[in-house]
Amino acid sequence: MSKTPAQRARKHGERAAVAHSGRAPLPEPSKRKAQPGEGNPKLIVIAALGATVFMFWYFHLLALAQMTQLSSGLAMPDSMLAGFSPAYVEQLRGVMSGDALGQLSYVHKTAGTIFALAFGLTFALIVGILVRRRAARWAGFALVGAFVVVRVWGYIAIDGALGSQPFNAGQAVLASVLVVVGWALFAVVVLGAAALGVLTWRAKRQPPARL
Repeated sequence: MSKTPAQRARKHGERAAVAHSGRAPLPEPSKRKAQPGEGNPKLIVIAALGATVFMFWYFHLLALAQMTQLSSGLAMPDSMLAGFSPAYVEQLRGVMSGDALGQLSYVHKTAGTIFALAFGLTFALIVGILVRRRAARWAGFALVGAFVVVRVWGYIAIDGALGSQPFNAGQAVLASVLVVVGWALFAVVVLGAAALGVLTWRAKRQPPARL
């Protein structure tokens, strides 16, 4: 009586069963399937951070710096982290021509707005990836959204104060407050994201808890 392949495998080893059947045994399916999109979030974050850093450089360090050539060396209000007085805005109005003020407004509407949106999207993505708790995640989204709103509102207030006829001191004060708050939110978001990154890195380096 002929033996089954299983019986021959137990007596002569697995090769005997393979030789009789002429087919190799099927490989066992892997328990963990490779995810085709695995690792993509990190690449997206790196690309978004690169775009944000570029727009920060272009707007603050290039475009606004070049605008000082049209203002007799006076700094643009956006660059003044501690704010500015209505008298400073009035002085800036006196040395900038209508074309120069229009060019500053154009820079605000283009490079300034793009920077604010790129910054907001980048750090919203970081919060969404690194923060697990729903309440903390929504708090992070709200903080990032507040920065975008305050920044864009600040651009509008600066342009309005510089172009107001007659000069509106109240609008200049509002613009100063928005600039200071915008820089404060910028610092909070950047430092918070850096802290999240460090905590996540340290958590991954810790050995798993032993039972």
